[in-house]
Parts: sequence; structure tokens; C-alpha cells
Amino acid sequence: MIQALAALSTFSAASFVSDFWNDQLVEHDRQWLFLVLAGVLVSFGFIRLSTRLMRSPRFAWWPGSVVSDGGVHVHHLVFGIVLMMLAGVISFAGFATSPLYEICAFAFGIGIGLTIDEFALWVYLDDVYWQERGRSSVDAAVLVGAFMALLLLGVRPVELTDGGFGAVIGSIITVALALAVAIASLLKQRLWHGTVGLFVVPLAIYGAIRLGKPGSFWARRRYGDRDPGKQTRSEARFPPDRRTERIKNRLRDAIGGSTEERYRAKIAGRDE
Repeated sequence: MIQALAALSTFSAASFVSDFWNDQLVEHDRQWLFLVLAGVLVSFGFIRLSTRLMRSPRFAWWPGSVVSDGGVHVHHLVFGIVLMMLAGVISFAGFATSPLYEICAFAFGIGIGLTIDEFALWVYLDDVYWQERGRSSVDAAVLVGAFMALLLLGVRPVELTDGGFGAVIGSIITVALALAVAIASLLKQRLWHGTVGLFVVPLAIYGAIRLGKPGSFWARRRYGDRDPGKQTRSEARFPPDRRTERIKNRLRDAIGGSTEERYRAKIAGRDE
């Protein structure tokens, strides 16, 4: 009886996966994006788990970083970049036929996950992985995952109209305006407004016209000595200890681990 139920459960699961793959993905030509997103989630989740285990004294047996004989630290984004290059070249060269093309899509996603996990290294050109600045890698990974998930659900950031010269020009202007307000939101460090706003333009407009965060590129260029009043308002509006920031930090800790300073404080507290 138990074996029959187990077999039935396995059959139902396989049938569900098959129906989902064929009806929801293949039918809408979204299987490639699904595999890329799956690769991103798997690789980012694994590498974050690996780095957290690597620095934990409880898991001293876990393999450490890749360091050459000369002491050069090979960051895992290097492996991600190489993997994306290989998967992309094989795909574009036309060698990839099923199932190799599916493997390339998944491998490309793995490369994205490994690379985006060290996004902070792109920006600061320094190994800030466990520092406060390094938490931008977690933010970037979440935003990339959300962007791809929205695309997978069928939401499109732009729709180009094929209805004559006037319609095309109108579409280009609309796309340009949407990108402009989304970029303005991102420059103000309103990341969710800028990212999701590519799909929901009113959200990007809201982020673009609102006050920028004090540490944002926009604030550094347009506030400060140029506009002390807005700088003061920005600092008052976005204090480091505000409730939303505390919630975000908890989520960052849960996803990517706490900063080195807080982690060492936790370890010291356990030893006392």
C-alpha cells in the first residue's frame, strides 16, 4: 500500500513537472528564461551558503577560497564570467541543439549568479564582500531575480508597436521616457522603484520625482553644498536606523549573511 502511494505520488509529481514545462513554459517560449533564472537562484544560493560556511568556525572542514601559489585570490566571479562566455559562445555558434541548448541556458544562469554575488567588487574594485558596502551584492541579486521573474510571468517592460512610422516613433519616445525615469530612480538609490518601474512606469515616475537618499549618486551630485536644504531633508527622511532599513538589513542578513563586524560580535558573545 505504501509503495503504491509512493509510486502514485512520484507519478503525480512527474506529471505536474511535465505539464508545467510544456504548458506554461514551452508553449510560451519561456523555458530558456526559466532555466537561466533557475541557474541564478541555484548558484547564488550555493555560493552564499558556501561563503558563510567558509568563515564559520563550526565548519572548518569546508573548502576555502581559491588562492594561487603566488597568493592571488581568484574570486568566484571569474568562474562566473568564464561560464557565461562559454555558454554564450556555444549558443551563438549554433552548436547548441537540445538538450545542449538547455544546458547552456542553465550554465549561463549559474554564471550570472556567481558574478552578481560579487557585484560590490564591480563597483568598489575592492574585496568588500563582508563589509557594509558589500551588501549591495545582495541587493543586486534580489533585483536581478525579481526582474527575471517578472519577465518569466509575461510582464514586458516595453512594447514596440509595428504600425507605421508614427507608431514606431511614439514607441521609441515612450521607451526613452520610461528608461529616463527608471534611471533617475536608480540614481536616487530607490532601487525597487527603478527596477519594478521598468514594468510599472508610474512607480518609476514616483521614485524619480521623490527625494533621493543621502548616500546616492544623485545626492552627491545635486545636494550637499549645492543644496544644503535638500541634503538636510534627505538625511532626516532616510536615517540609518529607520524601521524599513532595519527590516531590509534583517533580510540581507538572512539571504547573504551579516557583515564581518556584526558576525565577529556574535561569535564573541557566544564565547563569553
